[in-house]
Amino acid sequence: MVRREGIGASRDGVSDVLRVSPSLQIPLEEISWRATTPGGPGGQHANRTASRVEVRFDVERSPTLSSRQRALLLGRLGPVVTASSADERSQARNRQLALERLAERLAAGLRVPRRRRPTAPTGAARARRLEGKRHRAVTKERRRPPGLGDE
Repeated sequence: MVRREGIGASRDGVSDVLRVSPSLQIPLEEISWRATTPGGPGGQHANRTASRVEVRFDVERSPTLSSRQRALLLGRLGPVVTASSADERSQARNRQLALERLAERLAAGLRVPRRRRPTAPTGAARARRLEGKRHRAVTKERRRPPGLGDE
């Protein structure tokens, strides 16, 4: 059995949770999905087959999320997070892709950026900067005609 990134598998090989991060696994019962016709070109198969899949996760009503996770997701992604896929001809494959995209969006919404540590220039960097300024000043001074700066 091949395990797909972002989606967990139970003993029988059927997915039962969506793995967003090591600390967050969302049961698939909390995710609603809808299949529609994909639209665009594709002939009779595209017109008749409901292969486009849209998955929705309600952040406000989810009992799985902690209060911190809920606050982060509400602030960054809103009350409902959606993802869709119409890339493949198969509805099952599009559902898998849509769930993976949903997991990626949720993981990105929960990611906290590193804080920037303020740094100061080193002593050598300061010395190089001042030496460069002196060098430019001498170069500009040499461009002047003689006798103008003697007053």
